[in-house]
Amino acid sequence: MRALVQRASEAQVSIEGAVVGKIGPGLLILVCAMAGDADDAPGKLASKIAKLRIFRDDAGRMNRSLLDVDGAALVVSQFTLAADTSRGNRPGFSTAAPPEEGEARYLAFAAALTELGIPVETGRFGADMAVSLINDGPVTIWLDTEA
Repeated sequence: MRALVQRASEAQVSIEGAVVGKIGPGLLILVCAMAGDADDAPGKLASKIAKLRIFRDDAGRMNRSLLDVDGAALVVSQFTLAADTSRGNRPGFSTAAPPEEGEARYLAFAAALTELGIPVETGRFGADMAVSLINDGPVTIWLDTEA
């Protein structure tokens, strides 16, 4: 699985003008299931992100995790994280998991974060979504369970 994690002061996702997910301080997590992901990938990725020390401590250093700061997560499916541009200017997405598998892993990832005690809001898998955030820092981290 791949994820692009952005530390946010606030973030929201809307579908056809209606807000379907919204958080205050925490993380906007764009997530993509890849073809061949292991069954335990959603849980491993959730655990890594929950413990990722990218929030400021009292000295202003990135030393606290999402769990430490009682932050929330806005989880949005993003199959375009599988983009392959090695053969030209039009990205290919053949390395993304098929839709049924992708949705199952996306939901498993969100559930794993919830099980860790993180408040989770989501978008809707496969929908045309408008995502907005106030990126805090900015801090943006790329994670890949294969790396």
